[in-house]
Amino acid sequence: MEKKILITGATGNLGGLVLESLLNKTAAKNIAVMLRSELHAEIFESKGIEIRIGNYDDSESMINAFEGIGILYFVSGPDLEGRLVQHENVVAAAIQAKVGHVVYTSFSRKDGHENHPLLTLAQGHIIAEDAIRASAIPYTILLNNYYMEVIPLFVGENILTAKTIFFPASQGKSGFIARRDIAELSAEILTTPGHENKVYEASGEVAYTFEEVAQLITEVSGTKIDYVSPTEIDFENTLKNYGVPQTGIEISTLSARAIVEGEFEKTSDTFRRITGKEPVSLPDFLKELYGAKIK
Repeated sequence: MEKKILITGATGNLGGLVLESLLNKTAAKNIAVMLRSELHAEIFESKGIEIRIGNYDDSESMINAFEGIGILYFVSGPDLEGRLVQHENVVAAAIQAKVGHVVYTSFSRKDGHENHPLLTLAQGHIIAEDAIRASAIPYTILLNNYYMEVIPLFVGENILTAKTIFFPASQGKSGFIARRDIAELSAEILTTPGHENKVYEASGEVAYTFEEVAQLITEVSGTKIDYVSPTEIDFENTLKNYGVPQTGIEISTLSARAIVEGEFEKTSDTFRRITGKEPVSLPDFLKELYGAKIK
């Protein structure tokens, strides 16, 4: 009998892609999703996927939702402050419901987490990891690097018009990985044995600076893209002038600082090793994104 797999965050970008990949590897009857309400239930029910209602703020609802679940795919919550409590709630409910295995989506980092520039991001992940390790439930922790899909947020949605990446990351590197590769890797882990009590670095095979990103966009788009790494003060003032909210300014600045300090420079062959497939390369990803826009 196949283990029942439950996916949290199935209406989100990552959870949705994981579900797609899973449906290529196991029958829909082996999959459940946890939704906050019945709002999106029909989409999943039409595919033969079981619906469980629960949310990270309601422990009782999660205990019920996790009943009979062999493997829980635990996507980190989007509320950076709220998840400091929510993540502990999820693990406590998994213990109560006797979940057989937890796969958690954490984040790539240099070493440990003390003094991490993005402490608001790091805290929730560390709380989840610590709770999972202390739970005695078999686990798999994915240390996900920056998704390639965040690049437009850092370089600007209108980069081919602006023609300059203005981001204070200096020569810091990031081991970008495509979100769909994280999903494929996750689905493989969820449907094959041997991943218990493992921590996997989920990064791309090559790390890139934003200067190199600018060069790659230039090559695939035919538009010359420059890279400017301003001081943090100049960067913050520029964003302020564009009306970016203070929270967004802080996250962007601290993201750049973390990159400068090498927090995201790790690379790995985890995707290739576990799936046996070729990962999406950054040049190919940027070609998909910007190549069609060649003048």
